[in-house]
Formats: sequence, C-alpha cells, structure tokens
Amino acid sequence: MLKSIKPGVNALVKPEAGLSRGGQPLSFNLAPSQDLSPWIARLYCTPVELPSDYTLQSGLLNDTAIIRIQLSGDWQALTADGMMNLGPAALVFGTQSRFMPVWVKGSFLSIGVALRAGAGHALLGADASKLVDRIVHFEHFGLDGPGMLEELRQHEGATAWFKVVEDRFRAVVERKGRPLPDPVSAAFEALSYSDPSVKITDFAKDIGISLRTLERLVRRDFGLTPKQVMMRARALDMASHLHGVADEEEAEELMLRYFDQAQMTREFTQLFGMSPRKFMATPNPLLTLTLESRQAKRLEALERLTPGANRPWQ
Repeated sequence: MLKSIKPGVNALVKPEAGLSRGGQPLSFNLAPSQDLSPWIARLYCTPVELPSDYTLQSGLLNDTAIIRIQLSGDWQALTADGMMNLGPAALVFGTQSRFMPVWVKGSFLSIGVALRAGAGHALLGADASKLVDRIVHFEHFGLDGPGMLEELRQHEGATAWFKVVEDRFRAVVERKGRPLPDPVSAAFEALSYSDPSVKITDFAKDIGISLRTLERLVRRDFGLTPKQVMMRARALDMASHLHGVADEEEAEELMLRYFDQAQMTREFTQLFGMSPRKFMATPNPLLTLTLESRQAKRLEALERLTPGANRPWQ
C-alpha cells in the first residue's frame, strides 16, 4: 500500500504495520511474552521505504527507556550530548524530557523494546537520570550490539525478529537472577497512565512512603521529577489525541486534566516546542509511531483494550 508521509513523498509501509486514520504509518507493536512483562512494556517493528535521496525530518518524545535496533537507515539525532550520526546499530535511548529532533535519510527498519520503569536499574544498575535525552550504544552496558545485529539479519519478519530480541533479553534476565523493578516505580508508572493529574503528595501518602523517597526513586527510574513525569504523561496523551492515535472517547477526560487552555498550551509547548494547534497541523511520522505504540500499551495496562484487538484509531 502506497501512502503519503508528507506531500509529494511516498512511503511503502509493510502490510503487517498499517496506517492511522490520518494516513501516517504505524509500527507493528504488541505486548511481550508473559514471562518478560515485568521488564518489557512493548515490542515494535517499523519498516518504512522512502526515496534514497529523501531525508525525513521528525522527532521523538518517549516516557521510558527504549532499546532500538536500527537494522537499516542513516540517522541523525540532536541529543543532550550534541548531534549524533547513526547507521545500523543496537542502541539504548534514555527517557526524554523534551522533543528530540531526528532525521532519517532513505528507507529504514527499526526494531524496538520499550522498557518498564526501573527495568534498566534492576537489570543493569542504570540510573535513568544519567541517560535523559541521551543515546548510548549497547556496549555502554556491556551488551553485545554487533552480535544482536548479526543474529537479527539471519531472520526475516517481525515475528522472527521479536523472538530473537526476547530470547536475548530473557538470557540477560536469567543471568541477573530475575531482579524485579521497584514496585513503587511500577505503581507510579501505572498512575501516569490512569490519572497524571493526581497530587504527588497524595500518591506518596497512599503507598506509605515519604515524598523525598518517592522523588529519589522516580528520578532514578524515570529520569525526571514526579511532577515532570506527570506533566509529560498528560502531554503525550494529548499529543496522541491531536495526531489521531488515541481513543476518541477519552477526549473530554484528557482536556479536564488541565486547569485551563493556557496551562495545556504552556505545558505542551514546553515539551514539544510548539503549540497544540501547530502540532496538530505538523506531520511527524516517527513521533506518531511511538505515540500509537504507547497508547496501545497504556490502554492494555488500563484493561480498556484487549491485547491483539483492533485499536480505536485503526
């Protein structure tokens, strides 16, 4: 199926991926195997074909650390460490505090693993606050990036790729003794999906810890302060609505999370660098892919969507 990413630019999206209502490509994404669900939130595969001389300008804003294996494509990203030039590689993207500009030249194929909050610390001792808005290679954590790329290239199709990724991830989990993420972080992540307007002090009181302890754990496992995490969650849900990859029945609820229109515009602009109105009118295919995957993950976590069922925006 041949659809437009931007006027005058065609992208061939593989049948297993699909398109949003607005004609933007969607990744093939699903929940992980049950035994890996404490550490992995989502698996996705994005194959997109573009003219070899065309550079796609887009960006990302993720609320969790993501393992991205770029099997093909020439990438650039403006990170906290400056501009990075990336070809095929196995990478870890830290959680993001703001929109990260990304450029991709020609066709690309990306396989991703969205981690649950605290999974990086439990398995690798990673402090999320040290990876905010950064991209590091697998070798940074003692992982075998070249081996991952070589094995994936021996297979074809999302199902086979996901099995390779899960098998390698499972080996790390078993080698480390299956250490679970902190339950406080898991509860806070669930809250960010269900009610990101709640008072942080109320949450700390309800689970019986001090506000200072909560702030320390959230910064370690999310990279940001609790208030920043909730502000980002509100903005990501609103961005999903504006780009047509959210449940329309939630539209009013999403608006009511903000005190008024001014607060929504201020917070949204702080994170995305543009007003909601401009965002809605600006194609952003890479971001739409990640927003759609996050919404599927979120609705499944809230038991509003059965895994494998058609999503409201499809």
